[in-house]
Amino acid sequence: MTQTASSPVTATGPTTDSRLFQTIVKGVGQAIGDYRMIEDGDRVMVCLSGGKDSYTLLDVLLHLQKKAPIDFEIVAVNLDQGQPGFPKDVLPRYLTELGVRFDILTQDTYSVVKEKTPEGKTTCALCSRLRRGILYAHARRIGATKIALGHHRDDILETLFMNLFFGARLKAMPPKLQSDDGTNVVIRPLAYVAEADIIRYAQAREFPIIPCNLCGSQENLQRKVVGEMLEGWEREHPGRLTNIARALTRVTPSHLMDRTLFDFASLSVTPAEGDRGFDPDEYPQREFLSGVQELDMLG
Repeated sequence: MTQTASSPVTATGPTTDSRLFQTIVKGVGQAIGDYRMIEDGDRVMVCLSGGKDSYTLLDVLLHLQKKAPIDFEIVAVNLDQGQPGFPKDVLPRYLTELGVRFDILTQDTYSVVKEKTPEGKTTCALCSRLRRGILYAHARRIGATKIALGHHRDDILETLFMNLFFGARLKAMPPKLQSDDGTNVVIRPLAYVAEADIIRYAQAREFPIIPCNLCGSQENLQRKVVGEMLEGWEREHPGRLTNIARALTRVTPSHLMDRTLFDFASLSVTPAEGDRGFDPDEYPQREFLSGVQELDMLG
């Protein structure tokens, strides 16, 4: 079932902790510009889960919609997955008061996930696949040109280390991608935003948070363990997560080992750019490692 409100956007932007909000806006604006996430005439479907990340994403996009030199539409979409005790009135009331066009989709994927997932196994993979299919189909129905998700910088880094530790792959979460069927473009405007900033902002705004009874109740998730590892690194070495995130934008395929990315077999005996094989690596401490001791980075 779909419920829709089409009143014009009336939100004037948050007034609490404006400096923090501007920091988040700056990061989102930079990511949108770097990856051409939103363009003139786009209809952006913002997936709203009821969590801090998607609430923050919606706030920022509404703000940018008023300030940006381009015109784009916003449609907020929530998927009611049939979780027991799900407060069906919270999001419709919030979005109506905000004056945002929204759709509420109702489909019981909760029962399917609980039935198909063996006891003790995580529900994330199947839940995500079912949810993705439903949201992709709805995006096509409403003519959305972009699907905006609330994943932030820390989600991207967690995915990087999840793949590294458990999948033996050097792969993260892209800020922009095309779906396998080629009919949808997914964007992650919060890709440059730290989760700590989102937490502080959500607390200041007092969003009506809706907890997830599937993923939120799984205490032994590998992702949670990786997240705690990253949090520990940032506490002990402030700036480390920023360095790792920046590294994802500065990849040198010739210094890795993937033969599909670099043609090692055809290397000439005459170096094209000089022999740097025995040169020390360069660590621009002043630019990237501000406040972090070089030896501490090895800890």
